[in-house]
This record gives sequence, C-alpha cells and structure tokens, in this order.
Amino acid sequence: MNLEQELRNNSYPGRGIVIGKSEDGKSAVAAYFIMGRSINSRNRIFVEDGQGIRTQAFDPAKLTDPSLVIYAPVRVLGNKTIVTNGDQTDTIYEGMDRQLTFEQSLRSREFEPDGPNYTPRISGIMHVENGKYNFALSILKSNHGDPSSCNRFTYAYENPKAGEGRFIHTYMHDGDPLPSFEGEPKLVEIGNDIDAFTNMIWESLNEENKVSLFVRYIDIASGSYETRIVNKNK
Repeated sequence: MNLEQELRNNSYPGRGIVIGKSEDGKSAVAAYFIMGRSINSRNRIFVEDGQGIRTQAFDPAKLTDPSLVIYAPVRVLGNKTIVTNGDQTDTIYEGMDRQLTFEQSLRSREFEPDGPNYTPRISGIMHVENGKYNFALSILKSNHGDPSSCNRFTYAYENPKAGEGRFIHTYMHDGDPLPSFEGEPKLVEIGNDIDAFTNMIWESLNEENKVSLFVRYIDIASGSYETRIVNKNK
C-alpha cells in the first residue's frame, strides 16, 4: 500500500503509528502523528523528553481538558522503544519494567472514554538488541461502538523485511461518531532517508487537521538513533 496515497485520501485518520524497517535493512523505523478537529486537540506540539517525547499545550491559556491530549507518546526502556497514542505509554513502560509482556501490560487498559467515538488505543513496541529487531502493534477498541465490550488485537512481526512497515491508525475516516480502525495494520513502504520519509508523511496529512509528527530511525547494529519532530504550531 502506498502510504502517501493512503494519507492523502483520508482527511481524518486521527492518530497514526508506522513501524518497520528501512529499505537498506539498517534502521528500525517509527513514525507517530497526531491530528485534531477541536481547538483543544489542535493546540499541541511535540517536545523532546529524554529519549522520548511528550505532548505539550502550544498556548496554555487555550488548554481546557488535558486528560486525553497531554501524554508521552514515546518512551524508551533499555533496548525497547514504546510508541502509543495515549498515557498507556506509561502503562506499557511500567509493566515491561516489571517483566510483563507488551500484551500483558495493556490488559489493564481499554479504549478511550470519549463516547460516542470511544477512540481506540493504538500502541507499538520496538525491540532492537544485538543486531536483531522485531516489533509489535496493538489496538484496543470498542465492539463497533459498544463501550461494554473491548476488543483486543496484538500483531507481532519478527525479523521484519527491509523496506516494509505496518501502519495502524485510530479512525477509518472522518465521521460523527468517528469509526474505529478495522483490519490488520496496513503494509506500507519505508525508504532509507529519514528526511524524505518525514516530509512525505507531513505533506500527505490533511493540512487543516494535522498537528504534529515524530519520526525516528534507529541503527539496528549500534542502537544509535536520529529523530525528527514537525509541529504545525510554531
């Protein structure tokens, strides 16, 4: 699937995670973007926080409810990089720090309490160690808008192929209520150039709704990494 076309043809995928491997096989790659329709959602920027990032109000005076918009989307635990669309980043970090698995750590969480959308919680984990790399993605979502039932899906990718990534996002498209993502994470292409990949995603996101983008390329051999952050609010 062409990621550029996929993004251009969807005015509101919501928040999205792409994880995979660069075309030359040298880098573990992650991208995370946020979009917004409300003033509260759009009033955000990504800032670096240690090895990870966090969201921050661009104009603190306009921040009305921080509960679902202010969180750490990316945290690093040893050789693991966690990427999520909410404060479940901390749940995964703390769970895995206690030797729970990625999936076990998320058992205590479910979709967001923002009815009628019941936004899915999407999460990713990247494990880079001794020149080896694998990753997994998770989605916790309501059963077709029924908040009494949480559907849990985990997709694990061992020794992913070079040039391939998986893309998962919160909403199928714009709507009211917003329809949750369905199906397996989408197979997309990933190139070698972090700047070209960052620019492609940013330019392909809906101009009115896009808010912030994070991209990281991790060298699989050494564990060193490069990061790009793009914020619409400047």
